[in-house]
Amino acid sequence: MLAEQTRARLRGHKRIVVKIGTTSLTHANGRLNLKRIEKLAWVLTDLHNAGRDVILVSSGAIAVGADRLGLAERPRDVRGKQAASAVGQAVLMQIYENFFMNYNQKVAQILLTKDVFDDPERRALAGDTFDALLSMGVIPIVNENDTVSTAELGFSENDSLSAYVACLLSADALLILSDTDGIYDSDPKRNPNAVFVPFADGVDDALAACAGESAGNLGTGGMFTKMAAVRVATEQGIDTVIASGEEPAILHDILSGEPRGTLIRGKR
Repeated sequence: MLAEQTRARLRGHKRIVVKIGTTSLTHANGRLNLKRIEKLAWVLTDLHNAGRDVILVSSGAIAVGADRLGLAERPRDVRGKQAASAVGQAVLMQIYENFFMNYNQKVAQILLTKDVFDDPERRALAGDTFDALLSMGVIPIVNENDTVSTAELGFSENDSLSAYVACLLSADALLILSDTDGIYDSDPKRNPNAVFVPFADGVDDALAACAGESAGNLGTGGMFTKMAAVRVATEQGIDTVIASGEEPAILHDILSGEPRGTLIRGKR
């Protein structure tokens, strides 16, 4: 009953943060999946047209930059990541701009580091910027500012960034699109008998134990980082869903209350 009630209230959520990972934006060879990005732009614009505030937290800049620079693999050192990000951010935003423009939807880029959230004044200013953009009908596209980020300033992955953004904006829901269709009690790639978890009432020890440490070759996250993000968001009352990013239209299904992905109820 609680699961059905929580899914039903997703239909009324107005302020939505959507996070999409690198593996959902690229093909297996690391090149951008333009068809999927175009679908994402259409879906987010449609959600915005329906009266929702939409914020996109997008990974992919380093992977795009590495491809544009002709690198054989994603850089592992800080300087290499910063250089690839500097190149990739410009390319990725231009692609988003072009696709959203097809639907007459305005977008803006916001680059953040963790210290923005740690400093009350800078945090307030960032919140004001988001609110101003949303009031103007703009969809903010957020990424970590990898070109200046260090271990001390950075998140290391965008799952946590999306949770911080959701909390900053008092979002109603955080929707994390990934290369997995939700949470399992063990790694389904290693255990064919892994059991899918469709719903959880917050993050308890049993759910946290489902998380692993692995990440894809292109991305930097994994279920472990997603679980940490879920804990941050749900403790602030934000309903959170982890679902597959293979088909962006799944966002329509989730926000219609259909059982897609794993829904974790925010504490209210």
